[in-house]
Amino acid sequence: MKTSILRTPRARRTVKVAAVVAAGVLALTACGDSDSDDSDTGSAEVNDDATFEAGTTMATLQEAGKITIGTKFDQPGFGLKGLSGDPEGFDVEIGKIIAGGLGIEGDDITWVETPSAVRETVIEDGDVSLVAATYTINDERKERITFAGPYYVAGQQIMVRSDDTAITGPDAFKADSKLKVCSVAGSTPADNIGEYLASPGQLVTFDVYSKCADALRNNQVDAVTTDNVILLGLVGDSDGAFKVVGDTFTEEPYGIGVKKGDVEFCNYIVDTLKKASEDGSYEKAWTSTAGKVEGSEVPTLPTADACA
Repeated sequence: MKTSILRTPRARRTVKVAAVVAAGVLALTACGDSDSDDSDTGSAEVNDDATFEAGTTMATLQEAGKITIGTKFDQPGFGLKGLSGDPEGFDVEIGKIIAGGLGIEGDDITWVETPSAVRETVIEDGDVSLVAATYTINDERKERITFAGPYYVAGQQIMVRSDDTAITGPDAFKADSKLKVCSVAGSTPADNIGEYLASPGQLVTFDVYSKCADALRNNQVDAVTTDNVILLGLVGDSDGAFKVVGDTFTEEPYGIGVKKGDVEFCNYIVDTLKKASEDGSYEKAWTSTAGKVEGSEVPTLPTADACA
């Protein structure tokens, strides 16, 4: 598989999140270990017999025999660039399922790093064919792109240092204006946390969540906020330095972003993921990645919204 890193051209506002994995501090076992063999991954089957109407995005991609997909490179369990040099996680496996239905092998996928602030931009500019990157569906984003899904639901939560007993949820930031919380610029969590702050200056933003984790470790901020599944991945990679506190306080759906108005491609993705939920490949994609969080449950594929 090929990978590339897309530099952020300009910040874009983002959306919300949602809940499925149990709250609290849960250990993450080695997710997407680059030393594991193919039997440990959720790699999708490739449909070499698929046929599509000429002129559609599906037919074009099938004929090319390759696809470029945007995902995250810094989120354990969903999209993390591993030692192999390729991203690993649930979003990555979802991308492979979509590509496999087009007759495209995993090795013919080019993965592009897409931080939250550039997801709409890379779709609009044609830098990627689709984005699978913990990408929450909302009306604001629908003005610029088309969503297929949702394919998963997550919820926003708070992560703090393990010895912190003062912060037990988002209300702590309004109670103490000295506390600082970190999130990613242009993300829904960064927008959502605003109502819980005593002042805007309490919010610190970076382009990726790994920098927020570093800032928390170095006492530059007091907490990190984003989706619970992302936080649990960061907790699992922290060697006991972090913990998740409080309940989830948002509930938002993840979708696959494609070019605005490409309803045929959107419907293809919806149908492909529905088939994956029926043949077990959706479940395998989860259990081989984000499902390695202890206590997590295999999600049921949500009912898809109408493509528009």
